[in-house]
Amino acid sequence: MKNFSKTIWLNEMTWQEVEKYLKTNDIIFIPIGSTEQHGYAAPLGLDTYVATALVEDVAKQTGIISTPPIWFGDSSHHLGFSGTISIKTETLTEYLKDVIRSLARHKFKKIIFVNGHKITNLTAIHSAIRNIKEFEFSDLFLAVIDPIKIGVEAAKIREVKEHHAGELEISHLMYKFPHLIKKEKIQKEEPNFEDRYSKYMKSDLFEGGISIDIAWSSKEQREFTKSGAMSDATKASKEKGEKYHKEMVKEIVEFIEWLKKKKI
Repeated sequence: MKNFSKTIWLNEMTWQEVEKYLKTNDIIFIPIGSTEQHGYAAPLGLDTYVATALVEDVAKQTGIISTPPIWFGDSSHHLGFSGTISIKTETLTEYLKDVIRSLARHKFKKIIFVNGHKITNLTAIHSAIRNIKEFEFSDLFLAVIDPIKIGVEAAKIREVKEHHAGELEISHLMYKFPHLIKKEKIQKEEPNFEDRYSKYMKSDLFEGGISIDIAWSSKEQREFTKSGAMSDATKASKEKGEKYHKEMVKEIVEFIEWLKKKKI
């Protein structure tokens, strides 16, 4: 299904084009990521590029439109590295509520967040959507798509443990935004999380099993990772990135096609 407009981005449309879209569709994406350090080889905007890449390719197959990406996220633990911009969790939650309220006012009924900033933005997003649905707009369908959950099967292509600025993240950008990766600076840095935070701290974000969430500060992060990366990215490749990306796109497309048929 192709969208009537030449673009999938709400910010590139006129209000009349949006009104026309709403006559036949009530679904919209909100891509959200972060502006935070991703080691020596990757840009600060990696998480947002991930979210926009997923949204764009799903939109091309489904005809769904998207808001412009939200470039800032909950990134306080990365503030020890230059360029990182972080939004407090409670501030981000209220910001997202206002975005939802605006879309609901114009009769968007199914609002889907695509979170490129794996795990960390989820506290703010979940708080926003749960409270909006319970106390303001009970008829909205609100959902969150995150690579840490939608990419569980796709992530099996990794050869090493995957954490921040790791094999999968770097591969993903190699495929979608190769000009943003400095290949000669790809690093192999693997902090010893078990030694510092006990055996209950995961060193692989896609690993199952027993774990305990432990917070660390930006000061601590500068102590345990020189580059800012937290896993080996030397095995990253465009081919892995393509497979990882397309597997997630396939899952999201399937979900959207189901959602189109759901009555609200």
